[in-house]
Amino acid sequence: MLKHKHITAFYGLGILYLLGLVYFLLYQFKAFPLYCLSPLALYMLYAAVAHTEKIVLAAIFLTPLSVTLRELGISEGHQTLDLSIPTEPIFAGLLLLGIFYQLNRSFISRKILTHPLTVIILIQLGWIIITTLTSEMPVVSLKFLIARLWFVCTGFFFMSYLFEKRKNLHAFFFLYLTGLCLVIAFVTVNHASLGFDEEASNWIVTPFYNDHTAYSAAIAMFIPVTFGFILQSMKGGLSRTLLIVALILLFTGLYLSFCRAAWLSVVTAFGFLATMLFRIKFRTLLFGTLSLVLIFFVFQTQILILLADNKTDSHEADLATNIESMTNISTDASNVERINRWACAIRMFEERPVFGFGPGTYILQYAPFQKSSERTIISNNDGSNGNAHSEYLGPLSEQGLPGTLIVVSLMLTVFFTGYRLYYSIKERNMKILVCSITIGLATYFIHGFLNNFLDTDKLSIPFWGFIAALVCIDVYHKNTVKEKNTLIQS
Repeated sequence: MLKHKHITAFYGLGILYLLGLVYFLLYQFKAFPLYCLSPLALYMLYAAVAHTEKIVLAAIFLTPLSVTLRELGISEGHQTLDLSIPTEPIFAGLLLLGIFYQLNRSFISRKILTHPLTVIILIQLGWIIITTLTSEMPVVSLKFLIARLWFVCTGFFFMSYLFEKRKNLHAFFFLYLTGLCLVIAFVTVNHASLGFDEEASNWIVTPFYNDHTAYSAAIAMFIPVTFGFILQSMKGGLSRTLLIVALILLFTGLYLSFCRAAWLSVVTAFGFLATMLFRIKFRTLLFGTLSLVLIFFVFQTQILILLADNKTDSHEADLATNIESMTNISTDASNVERINRWACAIRMFEERPVFGFGPGTYILQYAPFQKSSERTIISNNDGSNGNAHSEYLGPLSEQGLPGTLIVVSLMLTVFFTGYRLYYSIKERNMKILVCSITIGLATYFIHGFLNNFLDTDKLSIPFWGFIAALVCIDVYHKNTVKEKNTLIQS
């Protein structure tokens, strides 16, 4: 039984909480929903310390289902604080907890910290800190830095700690996939009520995603992984049936997203799969890619003239027309606006080639770098409606040339690690998992040429989690014998 002083404290806190409810209800109504959640936040703080592993895994499941303050009508305007609820407060708490754990007992092993991928991630964080100090808008860059820290801490470092247990590798993918499938089912049902109208595909994904591009990018990442788990569960059973249903749901969501960049990323990523199955060495693939880039620059004038002749618009009904419109750089507003944003990013880089304008500042700094001849009907100057639309040119404008070189180094090291592990691991199920993770990351890196999402929890958590999985397989599991996987066998 509770002691008398504990009962008194309990009732005292209860009365204070009720008085707070009255105050927020009468005078701070916009913040009222957040105040109502404060007891939950206190419990989550206790649970984070007492049951860290469960809290981290719960946050993974909740990430696709999170809703921003802006969607709740609490935060308005581009420069206001716009957190995803409930995940980002959890990630913030885990960041503080992770720092405490690392200082207290070094919960991340030296093998993880010295892995090449971890080193590149730490270098990237270090450079973001430096460019935050030199930023044109330090407050904006500081917000970007803090968000990146809690995404990397949860998605990479906590996952690296949990992935020492092989069962947590599978738990991570299944939990996020389950949450994502719930969102896809919700979006598809709502989309069906509108006759699957393409114009509605951009906003029908709210409140869970801010637009169809981020939604489709998450789906694309999990298609290879889901297919890999189906291959692992060859004996059939309920789990395999559910995975097949999930895969069908993923492809349905991908198609109905009407996001051409995601379609392209999946098709191209399965080209990477072909190179792995035929055991083509990564350096051969890299040499071939560099050769194609060189050919483009040599014949860029002829290629651009050819592309300029394509007048196919993306807002058409059939799939073939949408695919054909990907190369329309003359009249398709979405494509032309991307080129406008990319051109602005390059001009910003030319003005500040080393440190850039500061992390997270592109959207608020690019307007003066627009040319009237390159503007489109969807161009604006108010710091809204998208960003640099590139995971490579965005850092170029915000963090200078070193920022982009770090991103490219991360991408090349991910592929090098994935290919090396796939060719060296003997166990079938682990080999399939490595292949699936690598192809899943390939979809994001390809999509990253046309969009960037690592400033959101929806894509940051799976992105850093996939990389953590590769690192932990390399460090802990590449030589382990086959373990019974109860998550994919019934």
